Amino acid sequence: QVQLVESGGGLVQAGGSLRLSCAASGSTISINGMGWYRQAPGKQRELVAHISSSGGFTYYADSVKGRFTISRDNAKNTVYLQMNSLKPEDTAVYYCYRGTSIGGLGSADIWGQGTQVTVSS
Repeated sequence: QVQLVESGGGLVQAGGSLRLSCAASGSTISINGMGWYRQAPGKQRELVAHISSSGGFTYYADSVKGRFTISRDNAKNTVYLQMNSLKPEDTAVYYCYRGTSIGGLGSADIWGQGTQVTVSS
């Protein structure tokens, strides 16, 4: 059974950067699309970014386009989310997910436990 463990969250000032990591254990993720959701207090979970198994396709929410970059290292079984020019509205718990082979973009069958990102103004 695959387990996903996120790391890299924390407190940062507006305009700063953070890099989130999602390390998979138990099985390879090289054949799966992977991505990140986030959920802010009182708001619905939002798909932030997705990357295909090869890395050849990426998707970004409009709210993060141009500021966030998703990448993956299949040799390390790890997915990353580089977040630059952070804004207070980026404050949320960020969840890594493993994509399913069926279903639409953002469909997930395994989730990480989440990592808190807090951006102060």
